[in-house]
Amino acid sequence: MRISTKGRYALRMMIDIAEHGKDGRVTIKDISERQGISVKYLEQIVPNLKRSGLLRSERGSSGGYTLAKEPCQYTAGEILRVIEGRLAPVACLEDEINQCSRKNICKTLGFWEGLYKVIDDYIDSVTLQDFMDSKEAGDAGDCSI
Repeated sequence: MRISTKGRYALRMMIDIAEHGKDGRVTIKDISERQGISVKYLEQIVPNLKRSGLLRSERGSSGGYTLAKEPCQYTAGEILRVIEGRLAPVACLEDEINQCSRKNICKTLGFWEGLYKVIDDYIDSVTLQDFMDSKEAGDAGDCSI
């Protein structure tokens, strides 16, 4: 499992909107300047976030983006899955039902399922609010949902 650039940028974008959207809408141009991500790249990410109901948008001179809910109600996992899909460490766990012909005899399947659970549990335990509350980059903090 590897998180793509789109996934990383989507997370940064959502954190930026959470931090700067308290007083109104946030424009892609402002996010681009603060995050060092091109406007064109952000424009590729926005449709998925809007379609999934994570972002709201408004057009016009005072337009821009806002979160659809409070920052503590978003998990990093929810955001990443919108962009990346399932975050399975191996191909046989990517579908809802394991289609692998070796699943009944695979001695490593339990290991991969356990790793997948640890990944999901961790990314679902970190919220946008945790990122906002962290004092240092990389310190995601602890927030209960």
